[in-house]
Amino acid sequence: MSQQPKKDTALRSDAQRNRERILRVATVELTLRADAPLSAIAKKAGVGQGTFYRNFPHREALVLEVYRYEMQQVADAACELLRSRPPERALREWMDRLARFAMTKAGLADAIRLVTSAPGGPARPGPTPVMEAAGTLLRACEDAGAIRPGVTPDDFFLAIAGLWQIDPQEDWEPRAGRLLDLVMDGLRTGAPGG
Repeated sequence: MSQQPKKDTALRSDAQRNRERILRVATVELTLRADAPLSAIAKKAGVGQGTFYRNFPHREALVLEVYRYEMQQVADAACELLRSRPPERALREWMDRLARFAMTKAGLADAIRLVTSAPGGPARPGPTPVMEAAGTLLRACEDAGAIRPGVTPDDFFLAIAGLWQIDPQEDWEPRAGRLLDLVMDGLRTGAPGG
């Protein structure tokens, strides 16, 4: 009787590992090529077609889950950074991670556009976890007196909107760094601790 839960747990953890492996491979493949064949993704992930389609019954499900997965990784980094760095430094480093995500996932954005632009296709998911992460970082910085009071996540994303104007095919890092430094300078202006 006690053997059954262990078997169920092993099956669930194996299924979870398969799903995560599919997501990791799909992230790479869809970033490189928006229309990457699903069969190639399954093969590179080392799973059979049945396992693949049990997890992701169609391209839309896979692309949207990859997007959510990647956005969650960026969002989760906010709390990790706050645990190990002062709030202002955590915010600036998180901005760099967000820029890397934006620049290196341009192909993924193309894949999302392909699946969400089809008639009757799913709606593009919003950046809710990333907005929440930005809010957490901004509140921590405000509480520490490192940035001006009252900056909202919406304000923040409007301020960094220039990131999405940078060509990811060029040497984007120095330009993104300058832009994000300017945004940080603006956030510091009027800070009680500044």
